[in-house]
Amino acid sequence: MALRVIEVIIPENQRQEIHWLLKDQPVLDSWDERLSKERVLVKILIDGGNCEAILDLLSERFGAMEGFRAVLLGVEATIPRPEESQSEKAESSQPAVEPEKKPTSRISLYELYADIVDRTKLSWVYIVTVILSSIVAAIGILNGSIAIVIGAMVIAPLLGPNVALSLATTLADASLARNAVKTNLAGLATALAFSVALGFIVGSSPDMAVVAAKTEVRLDSIVLALASGSAGALAFTAGLSAALIGVMVAVALLPPLVTFGLLLGAGYWNPALAALQLFLINIICVNLAGVVTFLWQGIRPARWWEAEKAKKATRTAIVSWFLVLVLLVIVILFWQGWFETL
Repeated sequence: MALRVIEVIIPENQRQEIHWLLKDQPVLDSWDERLSKERVLVKILIDGGNCEAILDLLSERFGAMEGFRAVLLGVEATIPRPEESQSEKAESSQPAVEPEKKPTSRISLYELYADIVDRTKLSWVYIVTVILSSIVAAIGILNGSIAIVIGAMVIAPLLGPNVALSLATTLADASLARNAVKTNLAGLATALAFSVALGFIVGSSPDMAVVAAKTEVRLDSIVLALASGSAGALAFTAGLSAALIGVMVAVALLPPLVTFGLLLGAGYWNPALAALQLFLINIICVNLAGVVTFLWQGIRPARWWEAEKAKKATRTAIVSWFLVLVLLVIVILFWQGWFETL
């Protein structure tokens, strides 16, 4: 993992306390400076995989103290470069780190939360991005160009709010869930209204190759959507924004929705419902896979009472999403007349 620096502002009378607290932790280096007579700034250099445990420890010890503030910063490089053996030695000699706070291969929950919260903000930029993505998808669909449709998938403004909803479920964070749902619904409504209007004006046909591809619902669509949702959550937890491009192409939440709107506006009801089914499968699987992946990654609240609440919420969400998915699959099978062939 990349290195991180934690800057901690604490009262001067806690200077020795924080160094005592960090004494048995996997810290690569630390130094402090006086800000005033009352406050001191302590800087802690650590491996990124250990920062969540250190931040939890600091929050538990100093979180309720007036004047406390911790800021997490990324480190591009450091000279001298910390040797791998030094880092491993530091980690192996730290009995104070509890088992559930072992070094991780993901970014800290604090970084993940800050990144995802930014993607739930309902702003004019988000709405314009949805409209632009819908325009790109519609042009690609109407012209039968897969390359242009992929461009809309790469933009993928709906991915952020859906991953945010998965994280909110995992943490039992009602505020984040409300923001994610609000932003998601606003994006869906915008894309749908635009595509319905465009379908009514210019028309569409279910016989077009790209349209047909977005109205063909198969069981392997579930596998694709689950894998994509899991990959999306992993990309966020790894802090690898570039990896999201491939994930967005695979998830493809917007093109089926735009196809649904185009066909609905053109008056093709049955094909439109098929495109809607594909979109619903994607959005359900993205959220289901996201919750499971975050759980597997050890994403949970630091405080035990919040962790218990989150565990119940996660269990309920997994069961609910799974039941909805099963129900939708049954509806699709009946829709396609699969049972009649038995």
